[in-house]
Amino acid sequence: MSEKQYVVFNLGKEEFGIDIMKVKEIIPYKESTNVPKTPDFIDGIINYRGGVIPIINLKKRFDMNTTEITKETRIIVINLEDKEIGFVVDQASQTIRLNDDNIEPAPGVISQIDKRFITAIGKIDEERLLILLNLHNVLTDKEKSKIREMEM
Repeated sequence: MSEKQYVVFNLGKEEFGIDIMKVKEIIPYKESTNVPKTPDFIDGIINYRGGVIPIINLKKRFDMNTTEITKETRIIVINLEDKEIGFVVDQASQTIRLNDDNIEPAPGVISQIDKRFITAIGKIDEERLLILLNLHNVLTDKEKSKIREMEM
């Protein structure tokens, strides 16, 4: 039986998980600089460790109701195809280990989020489910190309 570790974060009331091996760092939210002619779910760019990275607002990306930035808001920095990208989330609460037995394929109908973004559903306990994201599908090839154009 295989076990994987996930970073758990919230968007509104929903809990999500991404493979911890894809996460570079979780940092406090910082205001981004807007870039003209980018998709609306890209909040802008920030200076991250001497480099410039794009910031994607996952709530906007998933067509969820946006909320105000709070002291709990975080940016999860990941590597996606050799490019660092930051995802704005409401809260990054913990890491969790899930066995294969506790992971099921995503059902045909998933709340507000497009199924192509979802790898599976993790069962934490009787009351708690974790939506496991497929980071490679969060952006289309065309959107990835736009982000590469933003590099400075």
